[in-house]
This record gives sequence, C-alpha cells and structure tokens, in this order.
Amino acid sequence: HPAASGSAPTKTRCLDNLYTAVETGTGWEEWSQGKALVRPPDQMELTEAELKEENTRILTANNPHAPQNIVRYSFKERSYKPINIVDQMAVHFVLEGSLVHQDSEEFDLRYKYLFAGFPQVNPAVDGGDVEEAGDEDRPDSAASRINKKEPKVTNQFNFSDRASQTLNNPMRDRICQTEPPPRSSFSATANQWEIYDAYVQELQKQEKNKEKQKGTHSHKDNGKSKKVMPMETQSEDVTKWTMASKILERTISQNTFDDIAQDFKYFEDASDEFREQEGTLLPLWKFQYDKAKTLSVTALCWNNKYQDLFAVGLGSYDFSRQGCGMLLFYSLKNPAFPEYIYPTSSGVMCLDIHVQYFHLVAVGFYNGCVAVYSLKEEGREPVYKSTAKTGKHTDPVWQVHWQSDDMDSNHNFYSVSSDGRVVSWTLVKNELVFTDIIRLTLTGAVSEGPKGAQAPTSGTSFDFHKQIDYMFLVGTEEGKIHKCSKTYSSQFLETYDAHSMAVDTVKWNYFHPKVFVSCSSDWTVKIWDHTINTPMFVFDLQAAVGDVAWSPYSSTVFAAVTTDGTVHVFDLNVNKYEAICQQLVVDKKKTKLTHVEFNPIHPVIIVGDDRGYVTSFKLSPNLRKKPKVRVLTSLPAIWKLVKQISIRQ
Repeated sequence: HPAASGSAPTKTRCLDNLYTAVETGTGWEEWSQGKALVRPPDQMELTEAELKEENTRILTANNPHAPQNIVRYSFKERSYKPINIVDQMAVHFVLEGSLVHQDSEEFDLRYKYLFAGFPQVNPAVDGGDVEEAGDEDRPDSAASRINKKEPKVTNQFNFSDRASQTLNNPMRDRICQTEPPPRSSFSATANQWEIYDAYVQELQKQEKNKEKQKGTHSHKDNGKSKKVMPMETQSEDVTKWTMASKILERTISQNTFDDIAQDFKYFEDASDEFREQEGTLLPLWKFQYDKAKTLSVTALCWNNKYQDLFAVGLGSYDFSRQGCGMLLFYSLKNPAFPEYIYPTSSGVMCLDIHVQYFHLVAVGFYNGCVAVYSLKEEGREPVYKSTAKTGKHTDPVWQVHWQSDDMDSNHNFYSVSSDGRVVSWTLVKNELVFTDIIRLTLTGAVSEGPKGAQAPTSGTSFDFHKQIDYMFLVGTEEGKIHKCSKTYSSQFLETYDAHSMAVDTVKWNYFHPKVFVSCSSDWTVKIWDHTINTPMFVFDLQAAVGDVAWSPYSSTVFAAVTTDGTVHVFDLNVNKYEAICQQLVVDKKKTKLTHVEFNPIHPVIIVGDDRGYVTSFKLSPNLRKKPKVRVLTSLPAIWKLVKQISIRQ
C-alpha cells in the first residue's frame, strides 16, 4: 500500500523540525503559551488539606421528584389520611425493539408481505452458478419454508427423560406431656365385726329389693309378665356409664377443638402494643343445638362456682311466633353438646343462677309463670312452678333475680313482668309463696287502690343494688327508670326520664355504689348517677341496643350489643366519647344480637343472637386492663370511675 509506506518519513520530518525549533529557541514560547493552564479569576483557592479531603456521595433509590403530600379520603376512619407509600420508579429511556426471530411465524408473515410482489428468480436459468442456486433449496432457508412445507417426520423413539428434585421436609417429633392422674393411698384393717356388718347391709339391701319387686304392679301382655329390674342396681349402673361417657366425650371434644383451646389459654394479640386505645375480640367456640335453631337467645348467665358453665334461655321476642322454649347449660370443656337440656312448654324469657346454691336456677316464661330448676334433681321438670292459683303473672316475665334468704332461711327471688307487678317469690317446702312488692303505674305512683283505679305500666327490666339490699331499679316500657325500695312501697324514691323507648336493660355497677347503666332500642346507652336526674354519659350506637353488661374486673369497662351484629366495648378510663372496640361478629343482614355477658374469671364474653347461637370471644389485652393497685386505698377500681365522674361533673 503506498499510503502506509509514505507515512513514516512524514512523521520523522515533523519530529526533526520540532527538535530544531527547541534547540534554536524559535517558536518555543508561542507553543508553550498555548499549552499553559488558564485559571478563572473567581476560582477559590483551596489548601492542601481541603484538596485531599474526599467528599462521599450516596446514591439512593428514592425519587427526589416524587410527591410526598398525597392525601386520600379514608372511608373506614372517615377522614383524610396522607399516603405514605409513593412509587419511586422513574423511567428515563424506553426503546422497543423491532427484531424478529427468523424461525418464528411472525417472520414468515412479514417475509410474505414484503416479497409477495417480486417474481421468483432462478439463478440456474439466467446462467448463474449452480452452487448459488442451491442455497434456496436448502431446508433451513426462508425461501424454501415459504414455497413448500416440510413433511413432519414422526419420532419413532418418542421418549423424553425428565427429572425433578424436591426438598424433603425434615422429620419432626411432637411430644405432649400430661399431668399424671391423682393417686390416693387407702389402708384399713378388716376384722370379724366389719365383715359381719357388711354382710348385714347386703342382706338388708336384698330384702328391700324384694319388697319393691312385690310392690310393683306387673303388666301382663299375652299372658307374659315383664321382668322388673331392681331400681337401685339399674340406677347405679347408669350413673357409672353416664360419668364415663361424659369424660370420654369431653376428651374427644378437647382434642377436636385443640387449636381454639390453645388460643383461649395462651393467645395474646401483639398488635395491642402499637394501638394503645383500641382492642379486638378473638372468636373462640360457637355453641349451638340443632333443636333450638328456630329460637332466639333470650337470656345468658354464668355460674359463679363453675366458671366454665353457663345457662342459655331460648324463646322468642315475636309475640306472633310463640311456642315451646328451652333451657340449656353449656360448658367450655364441651362446646359440641349441652350439659343439661330442659324443654319447656312456653318460651324462656329470663333466668338467674343462685350465687350461693349453684344448682338452683330461677326462670321466667312468656306465659307469666316462674319456675325453679335444680341441677341435682333427675328429670326435666322444675322443682317449683307458679300457677294461676299461686299468683303467676298475667303477662311475660322479663327478668328474675335471686335475693338473700329471708329470716326463716327460705330461698327467695324477685320477678318483674309486663303486667306492672314486682313480685317476691319464696320457696316454702313444695310450693312458691308470692308477695306483691310494687305495682307500676303510668302516673308515677304505686297503685294502692283496687285494680283498674290507675293505669298500670309494663316493667321490662330491674336490678338490685350490689351493697344496699332494699334498693332496686325498675325499667319500664315507656322509657322511664324508677328507683324503688322493698321496705317503702307507697311511692318511688326517684324517677328518671331515661329513654324514648322501652328500657331493655338496667344494671348497677359492681364497684361504684352510685353508678348504673341503661340501654334501650332508641340506639342509646346511658351512664347514670342515682343521685342526679340527668345522665352523665350518653353513647349513640347507631342501632337498637339489645343488652349491656358491666365487666367484673374494672369499674369503667362495659360491653353492649346491637341489632346490626356489632359488639361495642367501652372503657371510660381510656376514652369517654366512643368505644375502644367495635367489631362485627355476625352477618348484620340476617342475624341480630340479643344478649352479652362477661365471664366472672376468664377474659371471655359470650354473645347470643336471634338464631339460637351463642358465640364466645376472648378480649385482647387493651380491653381487659385492670386498675393499678394504690397504696393509699384498697378499692382501686372505684377511683377510676370516680375520677371520670368528677371530670364529667
């Protein structure tokens, strides 16, 4: 190449001229001035330390131009909330490619579209080389695939080898440790007299069985007499089998609902640490009885001695659908089936378990009767029941409540009904003796004259003071609450214009002697001081309130249920204006909640609905905060409510 050969002499001449200029000094100053650095006049002068200092810059994935003040409306909290999560991605350049793989169908379609109008040229006819013409005939060329389709050759050895490797889970051992059964050592010395006494008792028992067999009337059918077994022997066998089957059933039930039992004993909602003024309800067991699906839960009551046992009254609040009722006893140890079942001829409207004698249960019915059931007695009939001769109510009984025994140590309880009577019932031998305490009237005074002299009003609920035995409150259908006394029945001690509809529930506080709560179907729950005619707190729950209950562990905590299926839990020590927990527990379109009750020991509440179901819930730690124990007082729970009352006043 001539250009390459001429380049070397040219470069040599330039270097010779440069060396000559440097030696002679001509042109060197001009050349050096052009290569000198030019410093701007406003450039800062830095020291050597500042020049050696390294400035570190950190690149982050955050977009500095992303908006940080986006606000959207929250329908849940009913307010505008800032959006914390903002998209930080910024797209700087996007280029969509136009390359198409030559083996794809899209390439064939584009090739046909581009070269459809050009004639096919055969290089062999035009005098071209045969080797070049052979390129179109190659099976891998695009032209050959367009002009003709290759026949599909079937694979004679259609075999595919596929393999996959999975992870084998490690073996785990589960161990359950149980407490050993209790053991007891028994020792005794047997002599002739003890053996003789045992034989004598056995002979006496056999003689009694023979006398009972002779006394029983044998019914003969077709000349064959039926054999009657001794009743004592039969009852003993049944009792043994009943107890064994009950223990086995509870064991199976606890194994079936083991996850719920673990939550009941150990689960604590950790999210309460991040929300100091809110709490949640954890669903536990759900109790149902197939024969009671058409009935509503009309009453709930816990047993104070056996904290896992509670009673459920089933009836109907619809006067046009009245029929039979049912009294059930459930245990947390066996949620699958009731422990005791008592069918009734009329709907059960209320019940109460005796505080000291835990086997006695007072029940009020829709037909006006009151009855007393004993769990110790066999059979399904009550041991006491009122009749028309013994002064039963003429309208439904809305509430019953046990009281302390009278001077003769006779058990007694009180009842209130829609007929306006507050009656005291005393258990004397085998009958109920009634005493009318008060007759409610519309004029606000107690009727003393003959019946019909004054228009009576319907009593819907009542409750006795926790410390003062003679004082009690009565709620009426007109929305008024009367403070009454057992010993002074000529007039009311006080009358409160509480609600615009019937008072469904009124209950005294367990700790504070002056405070009580009331609820009604007018959507409100009110907290009262019985020395003041106006309520201290009024809460509008936006639905008809079915029941309200104070908690047994704090003077400021209470719960209410509404017909829209929501459970509301309040703590006046935390928030005096709204509930700290509002949780929907059933379908509000199909189910209405009717009653709620706190467990006396465990952090559990039970809720009943109009479909016969009873659901249990565990309170989160924020809903069961106990008062702090102070050194200067022995009643810390009262001071919490006293503080809130003083602030309110």
